[in-house]
Amino acid sequence: MDEPLHDQKLHYLEAVANHLRELVIEMLVKAGSGHSAGPLGMADIFAALYFHVLQHDPKRPNWTGRDRVVLSNGHICPILYATLAYAGYFPVEELKTLRALNSRLQGHPHRGSLPGIETTSGPLGSGLSQAVGMALAARMDKARHRVYCLASDGEHDEGNFWEAVMLAGKERLSNLTVVVDRNNIQIDGFTEHVLPLDSLHAKYEAFNWHVLEIDGHNMVQFVDAVHEAIAVYERPTVIIAHTIPGRGVKFMERDFNWHGKAPNKVEAKEALAELRTLGRRIESEHE
Repeated sequence: MDEPLHDQKLHYLEAVANHLRELVIEMLVKAGSGHSAGPLGMADIFAALYFHVLQHDPKRPNWTGRDRVVLSNGHICPILYATLAYAGYFPVEELKTLRALNSRLQGHPHRGSLPGIETTSGPLGSGLSQAVGMALAARMDKARHRVYCLASDGEHDEGNFWEAVMLAGKERLSNLTVVVDRNNIQIDGFTEHVLPLDSLHAKYEAFNWHVLEIDGHNMVQFVDAVHEAIAVYERPTVIIAHTIPGRGVKFMERDFNWHGKAPNKVEAKEALAELRTLGRRIESEHE
């Protein structure tokens, strides 16, 4: 991540994020099931992560020097699949097999099924424990790669998540960065109605974490936060990314009903038209 995030690169990342959203909609409508809100909301983070931040090589997915990405909130895997395919880990055409029988792209990621998938995820709250183990192992091996764990805000309802938070803080795992998708929704409603989480900032600080809060759709803020996390040597870092669930599709935005629902053909057509209009606008602004 030595390259600065100059205007040209930022424009490129914005276009990538918008295209990833299109791929997500196309995947979901073909599958007829899956999660819409979270994948759309995290597209900007994924674009910046895989196309600017990470040390990785799609041609060598098992390269030992690669940064590790753990998707704890496995239900948003459509955005992970779309990103990996667009980066060159597997053919983009395969995205249309999401959730199909015998497909490599199941409703939650499965380690070994696809290149670039580091862990099997599904039970919420488990991913951070896996990431902590990876970070501890890397430190024991004196390895220089970093571990990034992507987590939802709703999975902070799980007790085992906080056990991992405490262990990471106790072990001062400075090679670990957690990115929390703070979109304020979960399948049963708004997080603060289901089981209030705030103040996440104060909670993490209490467990010896370096805490940053950003606009999850501002890639400059995200990249700056990652730079700061790398510079912190005495504790793990959490980036609380405030996002809009369903970002880019107006009728989905901030509606918790889209947490675990796929668009039908009519809805997908409307969503894709909106995203493609935005894509043309991005292109015209940067010509």
